[in-house]
Amino acid sequence: MEFYHKTPHEDLDVARLQHLLGLDKLPALCASIDSVALNNDRAGSLYCLWGAFDVERVDVRCGTRFSLLDCPHALAWTITYDRQNQDLIVHCSVDKTELDPEFAESIQSFVDDWADGLEKALA
Repeated sequence: MEFYHKTPHEDLDVARLQHLLGLDKLPALCASIDSVALNNDRAGSLYCLWGAFDVERVDVRCGTRFSLLDCPHALAWTITYDRQNQDLIVHCSVDKTELDPEFAESIQSFVDDWADGLEKALA
């Protein structure tokens, strides 16, 4: 199942976005993330609204992807910039096509928290 939030944003520098998305900065960018303990710049342990998980960060074309490695739902999210349409996109997916409504609502809240945090950080 997929969740996303698209925010118009003019002329965003992808290198700046990727720098902003360092693992150590996640709690300041997303209200649903309480803390991150770093192993290195690509991996660590994250505590969020669903509990504690190992997290991995990978830069991808036009943004950054995060994965909760030990999440039972294979939750991953990607933050990218669509230069053509000038949109900042938060995209989150899990490995199920149907979810408990409360869990689906919590994922949408997670995505919305990301959108809010990014909007403030990039203002």
